[in-house]
Amino acid sequence: MKGAKAVNAGVAPVTYGEGTRPPRGDYARARADYTCEQDYAQYTAADHDTYRRLYARQVQQLPGKACDEFIAAVAQLGAPERIPHFDDISERLMQATGWQVVSVPGLIPEEAFFALLASRKFPVTDWLRRPEEFDYIVEPDVFHDLFGHVPLLFNPVFADYMQAYGAGGLKASRLDACELLARLYWYTVEFGLIATPQGLRAYGAGILSSAGELTYSVTSNEPERVAFDLRRLMRSKYKIDSYQANYFVIDSFDQLFEATAPDFTPIYREVRALPTMEAGLVLPGERRFSPNAV
Repeated sequence: MKGAKAVNAGVAPVTYGEGTRPPRGDYARARADYTCEQDYAQYTAADHDTYRRLYARQVQQLPGKACDEFIAAVAQLGAPERIPHFDDISERLMQATGWQVVSVPGLIPEEAFFALLASRKFPVTDWLRRPEEFDYIVEPDVFHDLFGHVPLLFNPVFADYMQAYGAGGLKASRLDACELLARLYWYTVEFGLIATPQGLRAYGAGILSSAGELTYSVTSNEPERVAFDLRRLMRSKYKIDSYQANYFVIDSFDQLFEATAPDFTPIYREVRALPTMEAGLVLPGERRFSPNAV
């Protein structure tokens, strides 16, 4: 998820010259809420070309693997030849679902992340990976955040889910339950699958922005794919340094929103009373999903 260890944010933005890149994690650029101006002048011609190539590689993989809602909305990011201006996307997004994109210098603390989501503001890291990181990057960059996360914010039900998640996160931080809520984010927003009449489709940003995991998640025989169950999901550990060992599959975005609408306070108590499960385990009687035919 986007949250990370707390860092000290400055209040005065720093201006960088044409063609220079601010250092990663330069939180002196950030305001008190960890947002900052998108420093568009930092992007070089090479950066725009990297973004173009990343976009082209991912978009050609989407048919038959990404959910229809994502495919329908990805064009809202604008022309793929250059890194988009966040303000342009926000204008379209505000008209569609009342959301906006805000720039951040990198990973931000959990409570700041939750507060932005609860206000229908999605934080997007404004720096782009280096050429040597083209295939894999450790922390989210502008391509992961924009391409992976933003298109589904044009979907009204998913947009409402994200706001509800942010509000729930603020409460979870007071209940010392952020780890349980992080598992929900990981297995839905980042690595969620949805069942459709045409087969499994990805809707999680970590899958949709990955060159390899998009195909792996829906066609490989290796991972386990089980039906979404909130308590089961909150008990499940996840992989951070490899493809996922298991995926949770929803039937619809409405199901996801309705399952996560109730007060989680008693659910947290129930989950804490049960043992944690290692990634990749399957419980007896669980509904399992077969991979799509290649």
